[in-house]
Amino acid sequence: MLLNLIYLSWSLAAATACAGIIGVGVYLAYWKHTSEDIVKPVSVNYHFTRKCNLECAFCFHTEKTSHVATEDEMKHGLRLLRDAGMRKINFAGGEPFLYPKKLAMLCRFCKEELGLESVSIITNGTKVTKEWMDHNGQWVDVLGVSCDSFNEETNKAIGRGTGKNVEQLFRIRGWCRHLGIKFKLNTVVCIHNWEEDMAAIVRELDPFRWKVFQVLYVEGENDADEKDAQLEKHKRNARKLLISDKQFETFCNKHRHLKCFVPEPNSLMASSYILVDEYLCFLDKGEGVEKQSRSILEVGVQKALSEVRWDQEAFKQRGGLYEWTKDAGEKEDGCGLRGMHDLEW
Repeated sequence: MLLNLIYLSWSLAAATACAGIIGVGVYLAYWKHTSEDIVKPVSVNYHFTRKCNLECAFCFHTEKTSHVATEDEMKHGLRLLRDAGMRKINFAGGEPFLYPKKLAMLCRFCKEELGLESVSIITNGTKVTKEWMDHNGQWVDVLGVSCDSFNEETNKAIGRGTGKNVEQLFRIRGWCRHLGIKFKLNTVVCIHNWEEDMAAIVRELDPFRWKVFQVLYVEGENDADEKDAQLEKHKRNARKLLISDKQFETFCNKHRHLKCFVPEPNSLMASSYILVDEYLCFLDKGEGVEKQSRSILEVGVQKALSEVRWDQEAFKQRGGLYEWTKDAGEKEDGCGLRGMHDLEW
């Protein structure tokens, strides 16, 4: 009898242990499966407005709505992104400097409260002021300025003509240098500028990065016919600006000797960016018609991100990870001539 009881107790203990081991195994297998499915949005581009003061003919984020989320919605969405793995935020538009107070609030929130590694802004430069930079530059790691040509007639043809593009670029570069902010240039290569040689002035500007994009055609954004584009201000017709891969390569060959040069053909650009729109939805501007996820405020980051395509391999290939914190110092070489243009401009 005693032996039977001992055997029964041992059997129950063994069964319990086996069940525990199986349970742990099942949990670990489930954890491994779910952890592999989790995508970390390490670098996010937040287009919090579509409003813009210029009319670039190739724009692929046009003024289709005037919506701007509330401060609480923005902060909640940004916190969700940070908790999901975001390390860098880039504020874009439209033109973000049309909302200087809101932009300042966003930069400070992301640096002070969220503790992000990098806060970046991309702007057309026309509304950037020394006063804003002096008051808010402490919250900014990278300031990128769009510049497609140093020729005013070319800028007018593209829709960026102001008459003061080069002067303003050097002013902004000086403010960035004074504040320790990394200065970046963005250029879209299209039918109007693919033969231009921009190397000399880019060397003088000395950006730490010069991103050079092949003009991108996006269905639902810049695919209007010419008549509609002329009648309605927010519509764009990028077809007339498209270039071949060979023409893009010609532009690249003229400039790839510059250390700051970072080319992005359509094959790398299309789905390699995590884009968040004014409704805090993810956008996919890859093949076919632009796709929009549900808002992260409604379904969360992972579910919303699963509704679009983010090409992580292309993100790595285009150099999506780099020294993006100003505290890291300008370890990446610029384009040369540092110190020389301070005297010339």
